[in-house]
Amino acid sequence: MWKEKLQQSENRLVLGNERLLDTAFPLIAGKRLGLITNPSGVDSCLRTTADRLHQIQGVELVRLFGPEHGIRGDAADGVPVDAVRDRQTGVLAHSLYGGQRQPDAAMLQNLDALIFDIQDVGVRFYTYLYTMSLSMAACARCDLPFIVLDRPNPIGGSAVEGNVLDPAFASFVGLYPIPIRYGMSVGELARLFNEEFSLGAELHVVPMQSWSRSSYWEKTGLSWLPPSPNMPTVDTAVVYPGMCYFEGTNISEGRGTTKPFEQVGAPFIEAARLADQLNTLELPGVLFRPVYFQPSAGKYAGAACQGFQVHVIDRQVFQPVRTGLEALAAIKRLWPQEFSWHIPPGGIHNFDRLAGTDQMRLALDAGTPVGELMASWEPELQKFANLRKNYLLY
Repeated sequence: MWKEKLQQSENRLVLGNERLLDTAFPLIAGKRLGLITNPSGVDSCLRTTADRLHQIQGVELVRLFGPEHGIRGDAADGVPVDAVRDRQTGVLAHSLYGGQRQPDAAMLQNLDALIFDIQDVGVRFYTYLYTMSLSMAACARCDLPFIVLDRPNPIGGSAVEGNVLDPAFASFVGLYPIPIRYGMSVGELARLFNEEFSLGAELHVVPMQSWSRSSYWEKTGLSWLPPSPNMPTVDTAVVYPGMCYFEGTNISEGRGTTKPFEQVGAPFIEAARLADQLNTLELPGVLFRPVYFQPSAGKYAGAACQGFQVHVIDRQVFQPVRTGLEALAAIKRLWPQEFSWHIPPGGIHNFDRLAGTDQMRLALDAGTPVGELMASWEPELQKFANLRKNYLLY
């Protein structure tokens, strides 16, 4: 029997999936439902939304849809996912990360609504955002309501940072002109996508209750479940907006170690020299520690690497995008012959797609200071910050 965590607390955070089965139940009562979800789609007692919808009286869970990594999260990053019958519910789970990345009319046939319940990490690179938006567009074509069960932005919903994507570089790691760190909940972002990019969905966002947008994940009182295999902790999510850039280089971003994205390195790097250089920059809210590691998978699997670990000592002033770019620039400066933008076999995304532009790479190649590069983004970033105000719910 499940323990109802903090049931009597009036101030506890109530997730969108919990409100759906309470005050928002009329949205789904008597309906045949589809659900896009993964292991992060749980309530505060760690019960999955898929299992609860399958068990509850008054609705019928007809189909499941899985994003990258699959419904139960057992597929590796970048690996296509096949359609399977979910063992827990017995419901067929269609893949939205295989031969196609949005549901077609046949998948949506005989549904009364399609629900989205996945934890994002507040960063433009995350493919789940575009699984959501492409599914919204598919629902619009089929006149099918789309319901987003809102969740906290784990790295806070206030700060925005990074360049706004150039649409010429749109990809599945960035489809729309938004900054790297967008400072919105996934429900708020769905509202912005739907209106600003003319998706045309009949969108319903089931909001949270008692979420403070300036808070990081730990303040929610919720357990952290990795929304993807290489996002094991909240600390990973905090540094991810800047450290993900290393995916587009020949530097290991820490995949195949216990600290993906928190530590980076390569066989040619001298750990102490690099960490000392970075610490002399006195970047806000962060310290760098020399590390030595041997990845079990990914770049340099089985090889001895040296690099640094990011230690965030003050999240309120920490600037993840600036930090990641300063680290990348330092490696380029110290090891210009060894560093490369080339992705080794088995790599995932190139740098320009992650950056949402080629201007960042060209500027770094030209030796442009990171501060100057970031200042050039400020007008578009401010424009986005003003735009997002129209879609905030909290």
